[in-house]
Amino acid sequence: MKGSSNFKNSVNTHMGNIRIDNEVIAQYAGTVAVECFGIVGMASVNVKDGFVRLLKRDSITHGIAVSFKDGKLTLDFHVLVAYGVSILAVADNLISNVKYKVEEFTGLEIEKINILVEGVRVID
Repeated sequence: MKGSSNFKNSVNTHMGNIRIDNEVIAQYAGTVAVECFGIVGMASVNVKDGFVRLLKRDSITHGIAVSFKDGKLTLDFHVLVAYGVSILAVADNLISNVKYKVEEFTGLEIEKINILVEGVRVID
């Protein structure tokens, strides 16, 4: 079992506490994000050489950072977008979908969603 340090996201109910691991939130948020129009996938950036790569579905959480402060979530998405789409429209769609679905899924409030566009890809 993971240590309690991973369980910072807690919801208090009349029956007790529910603790949600950041990895669970990242996995769910990533699944919601890649279903959004214009999102090719999550990106991983190699800091050493600046190389950006598309993450496979099983490692999707590496493109998402989850932080929890003062009872609210902040999510950072490193994404690749499709060539020819409006980045603003894609980001607005991603933010609204993720905010609604993650808040419903976890019961936690999202304070901020940051979208970091790491690249553009042509989709066949």
